[in-house]
Amino acid sequence: MKDYFGYQGKVCVVTGASSGMGKATTEMLVDLGAKVYALDINPCEVGGIEKFIRCNLASKAEIDEAFKQIPEKIGSFFGVAGLSGAKTDYRTTFDCNYTANMYITLNYLKNRMTKGDSIVYCTSTAGLEWKKFKREQNKVVHCTTWEDVVTATNKLANTAPATFAYMYSKRCLSQFACEQSVEFAKLGIRINNVLPASTDTGMKQEFQDMVGSEEGLIKQAGLANRLATPEEMAEPMVFLNSDMASFVSGLDMVVDYTDTCLKVLGMKKNIEAVSATNPIICALAKRMMQSQSKKDTKQLNP
Repeated sequence: MKDYFGYQGKVCVVTGASSGMGKATTEMLVDLGAKVYALDINPCEVGGIEKFIRCNLASKAEIDEAFKQIPEKIGSFFGVAGLSGAKTDYRTTFDCNYTANMYITLNYLKNRMTKGDSIVYCTSTAGLEWKKFKREQNKVVHCTTWEDVVTATNKLANTAPATFAYMYSKRCLSQFACEQSVEFAKLGIRINNVLPASTDTGMKQEFQDMVGSEEGLIKQAGLANRLATPEEMAEPMVFLNSDMASFVSGLDMVVDYTDTCLKVLGMKKNIEAVSATNPIICALAKRMMQSQSKKDTKQLNP
């Protein structure tokens, strides 16, 4: 039987491999015969992986240590790890979501991949407006070092709510992928994005709190009338990095069960079409979050 996906014996690196979409991706790759190197801050309990490497993706030093334990030749990279910003600060959220992927791509993947290899990033439908706000992202996306990204986002890290780091980092990653897909195509290496809608992962409660209810979260999953499963997001990522998608590069694959179509057709308001860096918007959002936090505290401690 032909190996249509082409993962048999291939070295694959998956970040965020211990839970949610990353875990589902890892499980599928193991089933397809890949040699999976699983990176996460928490233990990965998926059987059959080649190696688990504990790594805080918000730390440049830990990434460097992790890649010392990964083979020189990498066939596919899955940048799945991400933080919502609900439980982490702006700096940690942004660096895990964006800076880590940028750094790994330019400093490791570019040197360890060859013609026919592939990269997929898990961004988000929150990053769909990246084309509209390119001017906001350029100062970050055109940085080539970890330190320069930190410098470019330091002011925001001190003034904006951490949840805005989620939107901004996903927009930056989507733009980065588009620009780098052109550069990497010259080397015969493909880069694509998967942009998930609301998904039932360990971060479900965090996103639910942001929108106010589970019903609100489900409304961000188009006409499915339910949240997506982690597997339903892992499958498109596994496909895009496989031989089955050998002529697909530079794609934003939106996986949201018509949610984007509803917005494009004017059948639904696009609440994410706002600036992620405007000081006034950030200040208002931060004030609203602080106010809500005080209300929640009073309810818990009347």
